[in-house]
Amino acid sequence: MIIYTPPPHTGLQILYQDDSLIVVDKPAGLLSVPGRGADKQDCMISRVQTEFPDALTVHRLDMGTSGIMVIARGKAMERALSILFQTRQVHKRYVAVVAGQMAEACGEINLPLITDWPNRPRQMVSFELGKPSSTRYQVLEQDAVANTTRVELEPITGRTHQLRVHLQALGHPILGDELYASAEILAQAPRLLLHAACIQFPHPQSSTILTIDSPIPF
Repeated sequence: MIIYTPPPHTGLQILYQDDSLIVVDKPAGLLSVPGRGADKQDCMISRVQTEFPDALTVHRLDMGTSGIMVIARGKAMERALSILFQTRQVHKRYVAVVAGQMAEACGEINLPLITDWPNRPRQMVSFELGKPSSTRYQVLEQDAVANTTRVELEPITGRTHQLRVHLQALGHPILGDELYASAEILAQAPRLLLHAACIQFPHPQSSTILTIDSPIPF
């Protein structure tokens, strides 16, 4: 049994805020929303709600993933932002460090995904039952000594664990991934080396295009 040990709360890292929404930098190891049990109530949204009582979640990051989370202020903005996500008007870019050296400089992964029910929360590729899932990637740099690749990822769809499963299916699991990497690759990093680095979307009220970046912590 894994014991939840969230990082200490040293203050919110706010990347953008106004009367409609807040964009925060979530640390690795912190749940986006409360989990089951009294020991899993400390999470990103609860920390934000301590300072902004009207804060509501519109999307999530995996516990191990760090980076950008957009949070609505009030029900109307929750609905408006949720529609932007559903209609794919929100563009996200992630950076990851993966095992091995990727052969292609860029490409698109199209592999349908479904929950691996006997082993949930794991997801898996299934051409028979999976939902269409697409990820674009671009190699940023390669480390021949460590035998790793730093890669930028753009999810076109937003399936659970999509980036992690797609990269693992290519034979390049993300370093530090406790669900999809081997024990050897898991041990190569102290955390999941996946970071939500950039987000772009039209502001729900003004339609001004917001582009928000978060520095890569690894």
